Amino acid sequence: MNVLVLGSGGREHTFAWKIAQSPKLSKLFVAPGNAGTAAIAENVNIGVTDFDALADFALAQKIGLIVVGPEAPLVEGVADYFAERADLSHITIIGPKKAGALLEGSKDFSKQFMLKHGVPTGAAETFTLEQLENGYAFLEKQTAPYVLKADGLAAGKGVIITEDLQEAKDSLKEMLEGKFGDASSQVLIEQYLSGIELSVFVLTDGENYITLPSAKDYKRIGEGDTGLNTGGMGAISPVPFADDAFMQKVDERVVKPTVEGLKKDNLDYVGFIFIGLMNCDGEPYVIEYNVRMGDPETEVVIPRLESDLLEIFQLVGKKALSEVKLEVKPETATTVMMVSGGYPESYEKGKTMESIEEVTDAIPFHAGTTINNDGKVVTAGGRVIALTAFGEDIQEALKKSYKAANTIQFDGQYFRTDIGFDL
Repeated sequence: MNVLVLGSGGREHTFAWKIAQSPKLSKLFVAPGNAGTAAIAENVNIGVTDFDALADFALAQKIGLIVVGPEAPLVEGVADYFAERADLSHITIIGPKKAGALLEGSKDFSKQFMLKHGVPTGAAETFTLEQLENGYAFLEKQTAPYVLKADGLAAGKGVIITEDLQEAKDSLKEMLEGKFGDASSQVLIEQYLSGIELSVFVLTDGENYITLPSAKDYKRIGEGDTGLNTGGMGAISPVPFADDAFMQKVDERVVKPTVEGLKKDNLDYVGFIFIGLMNCDGEPYVIEYNVRMGDPETEVVIPRLESDLLEIFQLVGKKALSEVKLEVKPETATTVMMVSGGYPESYEKGKTMESIEEVTDAIPFHAGTTINNDGKVVTAGGRVIALTAFGEDIQEALKKSYKAANTIQFDGQYFRTDIGFDL
């Protein structure tokens, strides 16, 4: 089978790396890809939301399966586009249609979905600029910390948490006045849930589902989870406190009502459901849904799978996911993200990367890289490369991830040295 992966980050490199190991694969393409995917697949210079060009390419290359990495093409309707064209509808798309993608595309929609289907979550209300005074009044009734979320897609940066009421009010005004563009034309003010976060990933064919290994990522730029939010600075799988008893609660109270809710609401949902959870004294509460795999969680979850990922995706296309016997490596996987100096604010691109080939104890998953005219691997994003390693425990795996991070060199590089500090 010929396969196309959409995206250019560490998540997509990880998908490509795993799919490339399948005996069921004929040819692998990544659009647009990065320097890492170029080594194991054919990169194609097509944007992830250029549906016409993707369609032409898929027909010309006899693509049988498309794995959608990022959220933007899903929210914009790539699955609908392919399903509605008779010449393309035979292609399996791993990713939901537009209506289902609203679970990530609109925080208000997803909150209403959770409440409707009895999924445990924090209370929240949504406000527009016209309702700014009402938003202020609502904040005054809340207790700190205050949580504000942009309703739409804001590249993982549309959440503000503050202890200060005035700062919360100022942030609400800034957001509603366009701090995150259209994404914050509506803002949710949400009850703060106290606990420890983790992510659970579900793959569904619309009828059946499988739950992948749990993971925990680290979003803040600074040590000890301080500073600005990022797309993710590192991750660990499995999560030590997500034992069988806790995961049983997650399955019964969160996963089943979510999958059943999608069916009840007639949302034709095929693909991943990323469930951001808070463990509050042993009880799971949902913070958010995403409609694709997380990044950098993918870089620790997918490498732990012993099963053939392409075979699993083929069964998704046949609505036969119930046949999967998921095999998972017992070892711990960790990943450490190296980023460009200045990220998540302004940073420079085009920095030459040295010594990637000297990394032996870890798997380098390229996130923001490209190959320049001289054939050198250079930086092309804020998050540059994720270094995934295995160990008997978190410490052993992290030692290898950090050894790799200290091996690779580029101007202005930065990584957090405390991934897993809270575990």
